[in-house]
Amino acid sequence: QVQLVESGGGLVQPGGSLRLSCAASGRTFSSYSMGWFRQAPGKEREFVGSANWSGDLTYYADSVKGRFTISRDNAKNTVYLQMNSLKPEDTAVYYCAARSRGSWIATGPRQYDYWGQGTQVTVSS
Repeated sequence: QVQLVESGGGLVQPGGSLRLSCAASGRTFSSYSMGWFRQAPGKEREFVGSANWSGDLTYYADSVKGRFTISRDNAKNTVYLQMNSLKPEDTAVYYCAARSRGSWIATGPRQYDYWGQGTQVTVSS
């Protein structure tokens, strides 16, 4: 069982940056691959990126590639999403998720076992 808590969301101007954090409970955090998703009002939950157990392998959606970076610190049971060059269309609730089995490249929400409660990111001038 893993509990996930996101933080770091807020209001930022276009072109700005934010870093989201996702803190996990439990002693087996390093055994999970981690993903980030987002959901805008009226839209389906969208894959943002994922990382393998160590964080040295990452995969991103085309819409964020080159602007967003996932990293993780297993000693702190935390995964991060660094978001740069933010655009209004990045506005959404952002969720982290943990996957216990299978490939670390998993783009579908149903492939993940545990979810955080989400944190709001608003990009607006």
